[in-house]
Amino acid sequence: MTGPAQAAGPGGDRQGPGPVTKEPGRRPAGGSGGSPPRVYTVPTAEAMRALGTRLASLLRAGDLVILIGDLGAGKTTLVQGIGAGLEVRGPVTSPTFVIARLHPSLSGGPSLVHADAYRLTSPAEVDDLDLDETLDSSVTVVEWGGGLAEGLAADRLEVAISPAGQGREVQITGHGERWSGLADSAFLALSGGLEGL
Repeated sequence: MTGPAQAAGPGGDRQGPGPVTKEPGRRPAGGSGGSPPRVYTVPTAEAMRALGTRLASLLRAGDLVILIGDLGAGKTTLVQGIGAGLEVRGPVTSPTFVIARLHPSLSGGPSLVHADAYRLTSPAEVDDLDLDETLDSSVTVVEWGGGLAEGLAADRLEVAISPAGQGREVQITGHGERWSGLADSAFLALSGGLEGL
C-alpha cells in the first residue's frame, strides 16, 4: 500500500455484533519523559467532539495520536473534533475499509492522517501503510493503534476511551520529550465546560 487515501466522501461506520477489545500487545519503549495521564469525563458525543477540537489546539505537524477503546467508544467522534479543530477537508469518518485517509488542511495548517488498525495484526502491517511518509507534515491519528503503532514515533499521545456511566472516561497520556514540556494548564484547558455539553 502506498500511503493514505485522500478524503473524497463519506465512509461507513463500523458495525459489529458487540463490544470487541483488542489486546494491548507489546508496548515498545518510547523516548524519555512524557506527561502523567490526564483523565476527563465526557458525557455526550457532542462533548467528545468538543474535546477533540480542544485537543487539536495542542497538536502540530509530526504528532502521533494513538486511540484505544472498544467498538462504539467514541474514537471516530473524537477524531471528528480533531479534524474540525485542525480545519481539514472532510467529512471525517471511520477509515475501516480504506485503512488510512488523508484530510488536507483548508487553513494552511497540518493535514490529518486518520488510520484504522482494526484489521491489522502486527506492527509490520502498520509499517506497510507508509504512514511515516506523511508523519512529519501531518497530525497522524491511529484508531485501534495500541500495541501496533507505537513504533511510528517515540513522542506520541495515547488516548484510551472507556465507558463511564452514561458517558465516557478519556485518559490522555503523553510519551516522549514533546509531551513532557507541555504545561498542566494546556491539558486543563481541554476539560473546561465538557460537562455541560
